[in-house]
Amino acid sequence: MWNLSEPYLEIILRTAVVYGVILIGLRLTGKREVGQMTPFDLALLLLISNAVQNAMTGPDTSVTGGVIAAVTLLLLNALISRVAWKNRKARHLIEGSPTLLVHHGKIIEEHLAKERINAESLHQALREHGVSSISDVRLAVLEIDGSISVLKNDEMPTVERPHHHVKFLSKKNS
Repeated sequence: MWNLSEPYLEIILRTAVVYGVILIGLRLTGKREVGQMTPFDLALLLLISNAVQNAMTGPDTSVTGGVIAAVTLLLLNALISRVAWKNRKARHLIEGSPTLLVHHGKIIEEHLAKERINAESLHQALREHGVSSISDVRLAVLEIDGSISVLKNDEMPTVERPHHHVKFLSKKNS
């Protein structure tokens, strides 16, 4: 039943190439797009999945061809997840890193621009965290999953140097 002849190896190769292209494409769209899907994003995702289906299986429309493509996708996803879990550099490349948006009540405009977040979206996220004024924010961070974490001034330790380090603070903003 599972005779991996040349057509099936071609499906595996095609699927791996399509997976890589889609993964890179999603990584390049930025954290906010992946974390906050709009109806347009959902439509795009569905259309992409339909468009690449034939690219993965080619002329093979059999159940076996579909299963081989699906298993290949699952195995590639598991492999990449494992590599990202074990290797910090690979994790940074695959998942990205958090981006500081507000530091000590000051918006970091260049970081907003880099992540394509407008001021209205930032203020909406702050309101969702119960913050009415930007001056009440110690840190606001765009996380790798697309969410925005907010630490208010009254939630931070009162000591000058906390016992932990925040590694994602850039030198020009600290």
